[in-house]
Amino acid sequence: MIRLQNVERSYPINSGRVWVLRQVNLHVREGEFLSITGPSGSGKSSLLNVLGMMDSEWQGEYFLDGKPVHSANAKQRQQLQRDAIGFVFQHYHLIGDLTVAENLELPLTYRDISTAERRARVADLLARFQIVAKKDLLPNQLSGGQQQLVAVARALITRPRVVLADEPTGALHSDQAMLIMRTLQQLHAEGTTIVQVTHNPEYAGMGSRRVSLFDGWLKEA
Repeated sequence: MIRLQNVERSYPINSGRVWVLRQVNLHVREGEFLSITGPSGSGKSSLLNVLGMMDSEWQGEYFLDGKPVHSANAKQRQQLQRDAIGFVFQHYHLIGDLTVAENLELPLTYRDISTAERRARVADLLARFQIVAKKDLLPNQLSGGQQQLVAVARALITRPRVVLADEPTGALHSDQAMLIMRTLQQLHAEGTTIVQVTHNPEYAGMGSRRVSLFDGWLKEA
C-alpha cells in the first residue's frame, strides 16, 4: 500500500546540509501495523511527515496505493491526504473551545458529507470509544488519556485507510498509554493500516512489524 524508494530529506545549515533521512526504502502492506523506532533525532517524525504528506521538501519516490505522490502537485497531494490518511499526534491537537462531539465532527465539515451522516459518524465513534458521556465537555475537562482517545476517534471519523500515529502515548501514564495501544491493536485487527512512531520497546512490539531509524538510515528491527 505504501512504497518509498530512496527517499531523502535534508535541511540547509551554514556549512552545507544536515540529513535527517538517507536513502529510505520502505514497503508497508495494507492492514499492517508498523512500528518505527529509534533514538531522538533519528528521523522518525520526519519520516512520518513524509508519509502523511505534511512535508513536500524531500527527494525520492513515494507511492500510496499505487499513486505516485512524488509527481503529484500540491492539490493532488492534499486530496490523497484527505482521502486516505488519519493522524494521531502526541499532544492531541484538539480545538480547546469545541466540545468533544464538535472536535470529532470538524474533519467532516471539509467534505461533501450531509449533516445527518456527520452526526451518525460522531455518534458511532462516541459509542465505540465509550465517551458518549463526554460528548459535551471541552478538552480541558478531560484527562490526558480521554483526550487521546478523542484524538484517535477524530483520526478515524473520515474512515482513512492509513492511520499515522506520532508518539501517541508519549504524554500519558502507563494505564492510559496501554488503553491507546490496545485501541490501535483493535483497529489493526479490523483491517486498518497503522504506522506508529514510538520510543517505547513494549509498545513497538505490539505492532506486527518493526523498523528502526538511526541518523536517518532505516533498517528492519
